[in-house]
Amino acid sequence: MNPVRELRAFIRAALVVPVPRDHTEPDWAFKRRRIVAVATLLVGAGLLAWALRIEPGDPMFYVATFALAGVWAVGAFASGPLHLGRAHTRDGDGHSRAVVQSLALGAMLLMLFLAGAVVVAQIPVLRDPVEELLDHAEFGSLGIVAVATFVNGIAEELYFRGALYAGVGRRHGVAVTTVVYALVTAASGIPLLVFAAAVVGLVVGLQRRVTGGILGPVVTHLTWSLGMLFLLPPVLDRLS
Repeated sequence: MNPVRELRAFIRAALVVPVPRDHTEPDWAFKRRRIVAVATLLVGAGLLAWALRIEPGDPMFYVATFALAGVWAVGAFASGPLHLGRAHTRDGDGHSRAVVQSLALGAMLLMLFLAGAVVVAQIPVLRDPVEELLDHAEFGSLGIVAVATFVNGIAEELYFRGALYAGVGRRHGVAVTTVVYALVTAASGIPLLVFAAAVVGLVVGLQRRVTGGILGPVVTHLTWSLGMLFLLPPVLDRLS
């Protein structure tokens, strides 16, 4: 078994070659989806900017983050039908739900960002804003923050790779949703969080393009975000 060849085949199947499907919809439904998606984006961006500026330990942070998840999810379902999607099987002869494949992609993203933490830990101007964000878990309830991370991860994918992607259309869906996701995250004022949103957004956007649904992006996003929540703080502490 050639590891390089296996990796190339995996990347091609997970992020390059689309699975055949027909998710076309009439023009009126497409226009309606766009209107709902834009309205949801405006409300969600404002809520996110507020949530990320709440002081660590303030119970309002939990209220804001769960409210944000509600906005993303309600807007996504109100925009129109959402699809789970299907992925290529390992042998290439069939299709299946994109669970194992997405867990692998999420783990690869997690390892990439944890490796990057080695550099971040040595640069205070990059490290300090990240540690301030992670303080919500340290000074608040880690359990509640984990639940909020889980719920928001699902809700974000329902909206960005579900409603918004479908509203943009297949041709520019990956580029537009990645850029918008990064710009919305820019409201946090944390450069590395914006960079992370761009990288993760690109990967799950490509997944959405390949699978035609939101299941793969959800699993990848949750694997990465929950892994970062639990593993990044001790890594930064050890390296600082």
